[in-house]
Parts: sequence; C-alpha cells; structure tokens
Amino acid sequence: MSNDGQRTCLYQTEELDAVLDSMAWQTAGYLTANQHILIAGILRRGAPLAKMLHQRLVSQFDFGKIELLNLQIKRYNDDLTLLHPETKLTENPEHLNLDLTGMTVIVVDDVMYHGHSMLRAVEYLARKQAAEIRTVVLVDRGANKLPVRTDIAGVRLDVAPSNIIECNVPPYENEFRIDLLQPGR
Repeated sequence: MSNDGQRTCLYQTEELDAVLDSMAWQTAGYLTANQHILIAGILRRGAPLAKMLHQRLVSQFDFGKIELLNLQIKRYNDDLTLLHPETKLTENPEHLNLDLTGMTVIVVDDVMYHGHSMLRAVEYLARKQAAEIRTVVLVDRGANKLPVRTDIAGVRLDVAPSNIIECNVPPYENEFRIDLLQPGR
C-alpha cells in the first residue's frame, strides 16, 4: 500500500467479457425484433460500453437495426461546486431535433453511484419522447440518492463511500478491467 492508497483489480477482461454477454442476454429480454431501438452511451466510458453491448445484441441475438447515440453529461465537483452545483447534460447540436417517438432507448453508463448522470440522461430522453427507457450499467454501487433505478447491472459492488470504483474501458484505457481504489490513510 502506497501513500496514495491501494489499488485492487476486481475484474479482468475475460471476466468482463462474460459479464457483458450476460448484460446483452438480459437486455435482449426487454426487446423484440420489431422495436425501433436506440442505445445511448453516456460519455466517456458509457459510450464504448454501449458499443460493446450493441455488437453483442446484433451478433448474438440478431437484432438487426440498433442505432447508437452518445450523451455528454458532466457532474461538477470539487472547487466548481459553487459555480455548477448540479449535473449538466450538454446537448449535441445535431440532436436538437432528435425525435425518439416510439423508440425503445437503452441508456448505458459505467458506474451507477448516486444516480445524477443517469437521471439527467433519462430526463433528456423522456423529453425527446422515447416510448420506453431502460438503464444499463457495468457497475451498480447500490448507493442511489435519486429516484433512478438500474434495470440491468453487470455487477453490484457495495464498497465504502470513500472508496472509488474505476472502470477502465478501451479506448480510454488499454485494458478492460474494474479496479477498487482505497485511499491512503
């Protein structure tokens, strides 16, 4: 253990591939072949996870046409709290006229902690008239403080509030893995 704390790998690539296969299987259970489906990944790490889920749904479950969309959501913390005390969704100008009427939307993120990012995404997509919205996360920390639930969680990790769950997702990191960071004393 260093002064910065301790890092422990909880899941490696092979294990996470199996977790994603299970997540795709669970997601497929919510879908039918004739639905108009959109998978929305929350940037940063939710977007490549959405793409991985998309690939599995198309190849393993024969859902032909599934669209992909990336959402930019930021939670302002630390010294910016006084300036921006809430979670903000930045709308891509290309999405201004986005109409999701009749669509089933699957929202994907890496970690569900308090629920701020997911709530903003669901609110935004509901305003765009999505017929159905499902939430999918790689890791659910089980500490939601807002009225948003996870429909599908790859893994649930109940860890101390001071600990950090770090999802390493390509292309942002070289190796697909989940680490637990425990700060030093």
